[in-house]
Amino acid sequence: MPRAYHRPCTDIAEFQRLLKHSDRVLALCGAGLSAASGLPTFRGAGGLWRNHQATSLATPEAFKKDPALVWLFYAWRRHMALQAKPNAGHYALAELAKHNKDFMCLTQNVDGLSQRAGHSPDMLRMLHGNIFDVKCFDKECDYIEPNNLSDPLCPALAPASERYPADQTMPLLDPTKPTPKIKREDLPHCPTCKAAGKTSLLRPGIVWFGEALDSDMLKEVDAWVAKPRGIDIMLVIGTAAAVYPAAGYTDAARKKGARIAVINPDRSAQKGLTSRDFYFEADAAEILPKLFEGIIGKPEIPGQAA
Repeated sequence: MPRAYHRPCTDIAEFQRLLKHSDRVLALCGAGLSAASGLPTFRGAGGLWRNHQATSLATPEAFKKDPALVWLFYAWRRHMALQAKPNAGHYALAELAKHNKDFMCLTQNVDGLSQRAGHSPDMLRMLHGNIFDVKCFDKECDYIEPNNLSDPLCPALAPASERYPADQTMPLLDPTKPTPKIKREDLPHCPTCKAAGKTSLLRPGIVWFGEALDSDMLKEVDAWVAKPRGIDIMLVIGTAAAVYPAAGYTDAARKKGARIAVINPDRSAQKGLTSRDFYFEADAAEILPKLFEGIIGKPEIPGQAA
């Protein structure tokens, strides 16, 4: 019988005891997981890229209107993700997946850091796609190139991959300076369409606002959630889980018996939690290794002293 709390439990030892006896664990990860790796969240205050709301560039309409601008934004994000390294939170989750054979991690992140930390693909679902995939913008064309790590993706996007000292502002990020003039013909084009005499552009292989998530993937997740054994714990890490369908997984997990554990330095993220849930007001990279230590020990992190 869990202890009674008027507020979510913040006791690490109690969480560890529960995790030790949990067979099925569901995790939902957001941008806060990668924040410690130096990747911006683009949410709330500071969510500007140059003088644009970053989320306003994440639409098919924005790409159709100004594909060069959108590609510069995503080429820069690709570059940032390639320069970043998985943090202790990524490695802790990857290790937990290895120790718990009925573990499912849903990530809203497109940066590929979970995979680079060794997270098993069988236990990871990228809800919003992968920023390193490129696919045809023409919906009638099914061309896709997975995990293209070229940086820059093409010569015209080289300004997004330039390196500058930490004390200097990258010209591309300075809104007082005009963006590089890039012709449409110099952007990445679909080879399949080109062979057919068409001029369709390639686009980032992620889910933009207004687009549907992959239906086959969602069916897989729903099937995992619906298994009769229920869910013991749901981890909500670095996200407010405010956007559907991700937001619905918390309710679905509760119905399967899960206790919710929110890891987020933003106190507003504990809204809706009950006395049987957990809340840890901390950065994921700092707290996840501690929360999982009884299961995974101390994960080895490349470049970090033991």
